[in-house]
Amino acid sequence: MSDLPFTLDQLRILKAIAAEGSFKRAADSLYVSQPAVSLQVQNLERQLDVPLFDRGGRRAQLTEAGHLLLEYGDRILSLCQETCRAIEDLQKLQGGTLIIGASQTTGTYLLPRMIGLFRQRYPDVAVQLHVHSTRRTSWNVGNGQIDLAIIGGEVPPELQDSLEIIPYAEDELALIMPVFHPLASSQAIQREDLYKLKFISLDSQSTIRKVIDQVLTRCGIETRRLRIEMELNSIEAIKNAVQSGLGVAFVSISAIEKELQMGVLHRAKIDSVIVKRTLSVIFNPNRYRSTAAGAFTKEILPQFTNRNINFDQRSDRKKNSAELGAANQASANGKPMDQNSS
Repeated sequence: MSDLPFTLDQLRILKAIAAEGSFKRAADSLYVSQPAVSLQVQNLERQLDVPLFDRGGRRAQLTEAGHLLLEYGDRILSLCQETCRAIEDLQKLQGGTLIIGASQTTGTYLLPRMIGLFRQRYPDVAVQLHVHSTRRTSWNVGNGQIDLAIIGGEVPPELQDSLEIIPYAEDELALIMPVFHPLASSQAIQREDLYKLKFISLDSQSTIRKVIDQVLTRCGIETRRLRIEMELNSIEAIKNAVQSGLGVAFVSISAIEKELQMGVLHRAKIDSVIVKRTLSVIFNPNRYRSTAAGAFTKEILPQFTNRNINFDQRSDRKKNSAELGAANQASANGKPMDQNSS
């Protein structure tokens, strides 16, 4: 095999079939005919002299060779896209695309403002925002599918040594209640009062729910004694439920700015307890960092941070991991993080 036995188009077709599960749906997603897709697969199998699909079932199943080619094909296509974007960067941010990942809350309430400010400065740069769980977002950074991500949870342990993790801000998780709640007039709620309240929460597997439980536990609050009356699948649903008087909830302060300004929700303080989580920006240090990504981190992120961070320096991952733990412990003790730590 002196010449390459496949083309980039054939790799795209293979990837589409694997993703869609059928030749027809793959053809539709690529806006080509099904016979054209079948012909390309036949040519590819003939060139490689190995079957790539098991055609015995209703769904197109990859053979072992097909899985192997798909794995390498993904990396090849990703590298091709990275090459094109590196060349686009030579135009000094007069084009190109910035792909940002985010966990649910940061992607919904914080990133739109950041992206809006970035677009004002660089209107010719297209921005894509991918909002998923912290775990999936971290893997997307690791796989090179996105340039950078802002997350509010912990990077999966298996990725912590391979990603660049920079804690850059603290996000308070506020206790909200209806403005007409009997405790809304109190200056501060006592810990014992929490066990009498009816809580509305996200699913127990959500990042924010886990962070809240961890911080409250470190504060000596027994989370198992908290009365979870209702579990909803979005912050907006939780805010509406609280506003309607169905209970109280912990939510990111960034999610309730409008409601607090309008006076439709009350933010309650808990005596000697400050519930905070650390927001981090993550990169893949082994991937090309675009000019657009550099501009975003150096010019936009500092306007949304409550910490002193130098994004020009590569982070020390072990230092940042320890710092992340210190941030969570400081939150549990009701103390703010040292604003001069980096």
